[in-house]
Amino acid sequence: MPIVDDLARFVRDASYDNLSEEAAQQLKVRVLDSLGCAIGALDGEPIRALRKHLSDFGGSKHATLIGGGQTAPDRAALYNSALVRYLDYNDSYLAEGETCHPSDNLGSVMAAIEYSGGSGRDLLTALAAAYQVHCRLSDEAPVRAKGFDHTVQGQYAAAAGAAKALGLNSEQMANAIAISGTAHNALRVTRTGEISHWKGLAYPETGFTATHSAFLAKRGITGPPEVFEGNKGFMHSIAGEFDLDWSTENLERVTDTIIKKYNAEIHSQATLEGALELKREHGIDPHAIDKIEVDIFDVAFDIIGGGEEGDKTIVRRKEEADHSLHYMTAVALLDDQVLPAQYEQGRIEADDVQSLLRKVHVEEKPAYSDRFPGHMVCDIRIHANGEVYEAHKEDYEGFHTRPMSWSTVSEKFTRLAEPYTDAALRDDIIDAVQVLETLPATDLFDLLAQVETPEV
Repeated sequence: MPIVDDLARFVRDASYDNLSEEAAQQLKVRVLDSLGCAIGALDGEPIRALRKHLSDFGGSKHATLIGGGQTAPDRAALYNSALVRYLDYNDSYLAEGETCHPSDNLGSVMAAIEYSGGSGRDLLTALAAAYQVHCRLSDEAPVRAKGFDHTVQGQYAAAAGAAKALGLNSEQMANAIAISGTAHNALRVTRTGEISHWKGLAYPETGFTATHSAFLAKRGITGPPEVFEGNKGFMHSIAGEFDLDWSTENLERVTDTIIKKYNAEIHSQATLEGALELKREHGIDPHAIDKIEVDIFDVAFDIIGGGEEGDKTIVRRKEEADHSLHYMTAVALLDDQVLPAQYEQGRIEADDVQSLLRKVHVEEKPAYSDRFPGHMVCDIRIHANGEVYEAHKEDYEGFHTRPMSWSTVSEKFTRLAEPYTDAALRDDIIDAVQVLETLPATDLFDLLAQVETPEV
């Protein structure tokens, strides 16, 4: 029997009743965290372009856009996923050869749930299934080293989440997953060298096409049944052989995902926490810094530290800044925080941060690489005023060893949503997410439609 059929049965049989209390709570934490990221992104440059795009194209009015308006479900998945993703502030999952952002699947699940008239309980169940598929494929079938993007595993996850949300039967689910996984395999160049808007839109495109695939399957369109193991399939062409028994899987992997404390690439989080702790403990004047040394694990070095994915001292725009450990460390020390304001064009171009980022030196330490992904080990040494201030970090607040509380995530949501909401609406959204399993999903969507969208 094809592997995709086993995966489809797993998704079909996923039940909210099979979630542990902890997993259910962590799903709601991540929904709130993702919605904060989404609302905070409403004035982003590519987001404004997408609004014009959707307005020009129109479409059926079956799915709500965060910030108001409705469109076709696949286009709503594109737009709402772009909101969740644009700030690069949403959750992550660390596997040995892959890092993904499972909350990227929320836009697809929301759109399909609204179309099908599902409940908040249904939304959480479909999202849990998408998380499990995304994380487990990242564990067993990493593709980054082969030149493909982590959105490749996402094509299976987003399609699974959308298919579950639509209430498809197992045959339709298998076709949705097969269509999506066959048709849309993205290149890692999205995140290497000179980085463009596409870094923040690659997974929204995945959400769009995966949701579209689920609707095609709903109409009876079939996909290649041997998408995983077949001749020229995923294993043969991209991932290599792997063994993943979907009949033994649960819905608990969400508890191993991590939340960002800072608006910065995930592998930077411990470094930024350590650098800011040193500054505050010793009263370091960032303008007096002569050099900053960071010893870190290989994945961080390769992606944001100047390793195999390119020079990170060349920072010209937001997409490059939030993937440069040099920039993020420098701006954290100068501004005492890393939030969306630290990625405004004027801040990026300022002389102080451009000068300080060139004083950051990053090296990979094999002993720290050996401990990843279970730990996020790094050393930070700041040279200033003839002194050397040192910190050693193994995690940060938001890592699975130090989970972020509901209260802290609520504060993050409030900070991000404040420019676009009043206090009453923010409280209503927080309260709705907290009891989402008891509500019709439209109760939450109606609240999200009230968020104020900046004029294009």
